Amino acid sequence: MYTLPVRIWGLTGNIGSGKTTVGRMLSARGIPVVDADQVAREVVEPGRPALREIASRFPGVLLPDGSLDRKALAARVFADPAEREALNRIVHPRIAEEVAGRMAALAAAGEKIAVYEAALIVENGLQQGLDGLIVVSAPPETQIGRLRLREGMSESEARARIASQLTQAEKARHATFVIDNSGSEAELSEKVERLVSRLRQES
Repeated sequence: MYTLPVRIWGLTGNIGSGKTTVGRMLSARGIPVVDADQVAREVVEPGRPALREIASRFPGVLLPDGSLDRKALAARVFADPAEREALNRIVHPRIAEEVAGRMAALAAAGEKIAVYEAALIVENGLQQGLDGLIVVSAPPETQIGRLRLREGMSESEARARIASQLTQAEKARHATFVIDNSGSEAELSEKVERLVSRLRQES
């Protein structure tokens, strides 16, 4: 994926697993984290080429102020694999380009470790080009509870969203480290602390 003098670890996990929380904890401990979701939001901001392409390919997904109506777009692509693939063809190359630039900047700044946080690392085979993969997992009932609380989803919506993703077991098969996030945030923090020690030892 990248040939840089910085060790790049992937961070992934299914929806409701706590991947974002782990990324935040890593960042707080001085490990630079490049969040693919954040980059994805930035590459479709008004004025960016990707937004113009999306508006052309998916009419009716812009808000009155010209910004992307994410819920309208999500509703279009979630139910239709062909539509989702069309969206991915627009945004993924631009995300990859932006991420590569940020990783190069971290390497130039002398960083030894960086984390690439993304939901679809295993689905897209990106783990093969990384120095290791961290997978965050949680029991399905915990995922559902978090989605209902955080996203306001119904139980059936949460189950459908979880079922649409590659299984946690399959992702864990590719992992260098698996973080079980079935407990409290304090327990998760301790696990991240141990992970940071391992990452620094291996850099």
